[in-house]
Amino acid sequence: MTTTPGSAAVRLRPLSVVPEGEDEVLVGDPATGTFVTIPAVGGVVIAALQRGASLDEAAAEAEKFAGQPVNVPSFVATLGELGFLAEDTGDEDSGEGAASEPVRTAPIQARRWMTGVRPEAVRPFFGPVAWTCYAACLLFALGVFALRPGLIPNPAEDAFPFDDTGLSALAWIPFVWFAAASHECGHWLGARALGIQTRFGVDRRMIMLVFETDLTQLWTLPRRQRYGPLLAGLAVDSVLLAVLLTGRLLIDTGLWSAPDLVESLLAAWVFIKVMQMLWQSLVFLRTDLYAVLVNALGCRNLWRVKSLMLRRAFGRLTAEEAEELADSTEADLRAGRWFRWVWLAGFLGVTAWFCLLLLPVFVKVLVWAADGLAEGPLVAGFWYRLLCTGLLLGPETLALALAIREYAGRLAARRA
Repeated sequence: MTTTPGSAAVRLRPLSVVPEGEDEVLVGDPATGTFVTIPAVGGVVIAALQRGASLDEAAAEAEKFAGQPVNVPSFVATLGELGFLAEDTGDEDSGEGAASEPVRTAPIQARRWMTGVRPEAVRPFFGPVAWTCYAACLLFALGVFALRPGLIPNPAEDAFPFDDTGLSALAWIPFVWFAAASHECGHWLGARALGIQTRFGVDRRMIMLVFETDLTQLWTLPRRQRYGPLLAGLAVDSVLLAVLLTGRLLIDTGLWSAPDLVESLLAAWVFIKVMQMLWQSLVFLRTDLYAVLVNALGCRNLWRVKSLMLRRAFGRLTAEEAEELADSTEADLRAGRWFRWVWLAGFLGVTAWFCLLLLPVFVKVLVWAADGLAEGPLVAGFWYRLLCTGLLLGPETLALALAIREYAGRLAARRA
């Protein structure tokens, strides 16, 4: 029996198809983290092929849905270019192949998705009752700052719990790492509660080093279900801040006669946590609340559209970029018209954040380090101050190195 091309079945990778409005669907491969928006008729074709329908059968279903003939072979060829066709491994259900390696989204990143926790084990921590508690913790913290202004962090004082500036800098490190790790674990556990896989990475925002959780697989879920994992990091931050502020409030009201060192450490840790949470509120960077904004607006590639619109506004848009901008979604174009200026003005926000919170700390440490380094390498204090300064400024140095490497790569690409 002869098999014609139209009667042959097409094997797809395990794709997710999520409706996006009335006219589009979001199709992607969770294993690679590759997602694209296509017309709804494409979802009809994919659903038919996933059931084992032939090309002719899928074309018939698509024509019935669209009311006109659909070029299914061309569409399948496009799926192949996207890496959505299964490799011929002999195992139809494996979904494994050359395209199974996740797409890199950060300069330093785990190569594989991780699970490790069963969804049902963490689901209670992201239900309605849990989110009510997280919101209460945040409101409690805001209430403490409003009613007790003296507990609002003061970088020049609270950042240094010890008389020794170097020891104070060293005291930052374990809590900064713990706070960052707990924040990212919040994203991870929030994703696991929905059965989503994640992976950790290290990236930069301007010249600041950041840790991040790749939540690309959230695109396999309807939009309303994505908010939990996106806000889970700030939920953990709110609980931690509330605990620290409870300690400070008990001391401030005289209900707890804690040693001065405990009070100083609590003040330093509150300062660090407030600084990190304010950073996540900078929506003009790729922070948690930026991701929430993008999801709420239904955008697909707002960051890129913003860049293209700015290039067009300043007369630097190339023909290829103009074509790319014209093909952007309406949601991205609509949001990009105002977000580009928010992003541009955001440089002032980042500058204010840095000058008000970090610069006083860095200046004091650098002045302290300079006094010791002037004594020369034959003095033990020289190496102690060099170590403390290096550990404190190391993340920013790495972020600067990543920025230089990124810009060098762009320059090389332009020359090529």
